Amino acid sequence: LVAIGTSLPEIATSIVAAVRKHPDVAVGNVLGSNLFNALAIIGVTALVHPIAVAEQMARIDVWVMVGTSAVLVALLLVRGRIGRIAGAGLLIIYGAYVALLFGVPPIVS
Repeated sequence: LVAIGTSLPEIATSIVAAVRKHPDVAVGNVLGSNLFNALAIIGVTALVHPIAVAEQMARIDVWVMVGTSAVLVALLLVRGRIGRIAGAGLLIIYGAYVALLFGVPPIVS
């Protein structure tokens, strides 16, 4: 619920920017928000109290995030934009990842 609440303004801003033909604002908004959450929020939280990382997250989820980020950077560097086909491909990758998460039982060490 918290993730949905914090993501809705980002989605709204990105949609408005895309409709107004400012895709750079949409991409910057999403990347900036994700980088801030991944680095600043997790960093401050870890300063207050150490964060335990589940084995599955270290073994699978981090690599999915790195791989997806590499695909996104490659798309932006090679094509300079993310078109409908690339967007659909990214959504398919996300759907497969979510299906994998719900289909594979978590590893308990």
